[in-house]
Amino acid sequence: MCTKALQKIYFSAPGVFSSAGKNIDELWNAVCSGDNSGIKKIKTLSGKEFFAGRVDDCDLPQVNARLNMKIIRMEAASLFQIEKFILDAKEKYGAERVAVCAGSCDNGSELSLAGHRRFFEEGEFPASYKLEYQCADYVASFISEHYGLAAASLAFTTACASSAAAISKGAELIRSGLADAVVAGGVDLASDTVLLGFDALESISPQKTNPFSKNRKGISLGDAAAFFVLSRDNLFKDGIPVLLSGSGQSSDAYHITSPDPEGSGAARAMQDALDEACLCAEDIDYLNLHGTGTPLNDSMESKAVEKVFGKHRLLCSSTKSETGHTLGAAGALEAAVCWKLIQESAKGSSKIPVQVWDQERDEALPELNFAGKGASLTSRVKNCMSNSFAFGGSNSVLILSAEDE
Repeated sequence: MCTKALQKIYFSAPGVFSSAGKNIDELWNAVCSGDNSGIKKIKTLSGKEFFAGRVDDCDLPQVNARLNMKIIRMEAASLFQIEKFILDAKEKYGAERVAVCAGSCDNGSELSLAGHRRFFEEGEFPASYKLEYQCADYVASFISEHYGLAAASLAFTTACASSAAAISKGAELIRSGLADAVVAGGVDLASDTVLLGFDALESISPQKTNPFSKNRKGISLGDAAAFFVLSRDNLFKDGIPVLLSGSGQSSDAYHITSPDPEGSGAARAMQDALDEACLCAEDIDYLNLHGTGTPLNDSMESKAVEKVFGKHRLLCSSTKSETGHTLGAAGALEAAVCWKLIQESAKGSSKIPVQVWDQERDEALPELNFAGKGASLTSRVKNCMSNSFAFGGSNSVLILSAEDE
């Protein structure tokens, strides 16, 4: 059921940094061409090798931060791209009216892993090690400190749904009157800790991820940062105004790592997002799938999409095949892809984010209309849905829409 009209929430252009692209244009070219060359085999401290989309440290800026960690330098690399919008919001609304909502799963693991190893070997941490490296809040605190923002500063750690949840809650802060603008998004690392943890769960693919294939064997992880400025007024003047028209949240509470195999919680979040946006399933032009390439996720997500969209054969793809699974940053990174699709489609482009896979369909799953290499649009895209489904059944769905002309 459609709720009453909500206050409009506008997106700025995104700032993004990932192995698939160091800005939104590079990322867009990668996901539309199916370029997954940023996912490479890397060796961890344990000696085990995995495919992962890591960014090079040499590509990251140095920043004046209390805690100078790779994750903060990645975050800064994306924030510098949208600094104009952050400063415009601060000038327009005042520092005390600009909030921060940042999602992440990492908490300085590239430093804490080495620090803990030293502790276990020698009985003490390195002199330079700070326990604060392990605090979850710093991805949000850094933004507030760096830009002098004085409204709420909130960190979200809802696993792979973290940055999608951060965007959703940022909109709630504005609609509740607690802020006029919010720096919202997420950042995460494919650190050795994360790689070895997912390997212990037998979730990492021995090849590059192959989402929704009958031959899928798991995920490929990736580094990324992606942020927007959400605001009650449109701060982006160089293209089509894009709105967060709807969002949906649900919790399966089915298992600590496995999703509800029937996709009930995922379907509920998708339907709630449609209801909040006052849209029908047929109004969605493109769906960015969570699409991790694991047997459980792809199965339940296919079922959830069928429950919500029925016979509506909308184009969909999992761009994790180009970026890797960027965990807490994935929701914002994939929202950035949707934002760019709306912009480019309005210019008359027929490009669409494609899915890199072997095209060997799993006959046990509901059939979806995947955008493979060579796919193109036949009509303008006005509404995009982006799915983020996390451990513990934490589901977050966003709908981005072009503002009515």
